[in-house]
Amino acid sequence: MTRKAFEINFDGLVGPTHNYAGLALGNLASEKNAYKISNPKKAALQGLNKMRLLLELGIPQAILPPHERPLMPFLRNLGFAGKDVNILKTVYQQSPELFRAAYSASSMWTANAATVTPSSDSQDNRVHFTPANLTSNLHRSLEADLYYRIFKKIFSNPKYFEVHPPLISHLDFADEGAANHNRFCSEYGEKGFHLFVYGRSFEKNNIIRYPARQSLQASQSIMRLHKIDPNQALFIKQNSRVIEEGVFHNDVISVANQNVFLYHQSAFQNLHLQLNLLKKSVSFPLYLLSVSDVELSVKSAVKSYLFNSQLVTLNSGEMALIAPFESKKIPAARRVLLRIVEEDNPIQLVHFVDCSQSMQNGGGPACLRLRIVLTNEEMAACKANVFLDETLYRQLLTWVERHYRDKLTTKDLLDPALIQESYTALDELTRILRLGTIYTFQKV
Repeated sequence: MTRKAFEINFDGLVGPTHNYAGLALGNLASEKNAYKISNPKKAALQGLNKMRLLLELGIPQAILPPHERPLMPFLRNLGFAGKDVNILKTVYQQSPELFRAAYSASSMWTANAATVTPSSDSQDNRVHFTPANLTSNLHRSLEADLYYRIFKKIFSNPKYFEVHPPLISHLDFADEGAANHNRFCSEYGEKGFHLFVYGRSFEKNNIIRYPARQSLQASQSIMRLHKIDPNQALFIKQNSRVIEEGVFHNDVISVANQNVFLYHQSAFQNLHLQLNLLKKSVSFPLYLLSVSDVELSVKSAVKSYLFNSQLVTLNSGEMALIAPFESKKIPAARRVLLRIVEEDNPIQLVHFVDCSQSMQNGGGPACLRLRIVLTNEEMAACKANVFLDETLYRQLLTWVERHYRDKLTTKDLLDPALIQESYTALDELTRILRLGTIYTFQKV
């Protein structure tokens, strides 16, 4: 019997120190826009506006809080001592790379926060979470501990939830979360099939310029930890060539929802073999929507972030793509979207959203959300005030307007007032979201 369940988009709120540090090797937008002036207020409001659109479309929406930045315990653990402001000045002068890592804004992309398995798919009938260790990049690896604490707070009832610690922090177990994971199903409450995409294994990584971030061993470990039937999972390898062209995560080159898979023909190694295995593995018909190199080059796919659109199911049963404005501006990407909605498949609508502040840092609409399938009973077991409604939306708008700056340069990150502003804002946010103490500065 199918249980009624909902796919909820948990979006990351953009933090008050949103900045462009250019830290992510292989993320071309991040590298290109390094050190540009950012607008934290605009970034946060763009994110909230996207969440509001989803809510208006009838898609359940929830919130994950920003991470504390600067992350002073990280710097203190490396031997820097003294007052926070003095430590930041010293690190800025002696090791700019560490300074930028301590101020990284990348936690806004919650597609990398964790891999999640619904209770319908796990053999113990609980929802399983594994926060991503994000070992491939120093600045992102700093997110794992807080995400673990956040998930333990929100999903605290052991009757319904199992929150696992991040995997061992080693490149052989490098885990980038749901950005490399797709779940197929007929209905959200039915047993699903899991497609894990990886870029490297124990064998030598032959990438010349950019590293493959997700390891096969990490994906296999998550399958075991989450008690997924091995017959309900398939592991396929990214095409090494597209990683070289800036496809640092699978969600830059494909997107799935229920029984629809939209992908670029260059996305995977042995594409036709893998897709045949996928079709044979599921018990329902799949819509496999391919985009060719002739229609849209990998370079244009990366620039437009077309595949980083959110693919969602509306109350009518039709599907919609929540696409970045950039995919409307690029003619080839726009033509692909028009073709898709005109053909015989569930995708009937495209909504374009402005998330330019995120895009300039290398993340589109799908990067900003973590999809979590929950039943009504499981939602009721979450006591934190994280499920978005009109009241919470208005509260968060007021909170952003009160605490966020509308301009931030690299040198502004040395402003002592910014640290206090950020911590004050986050402390207030934990009360709004009823999360209790999650940040290290709250424990001092």
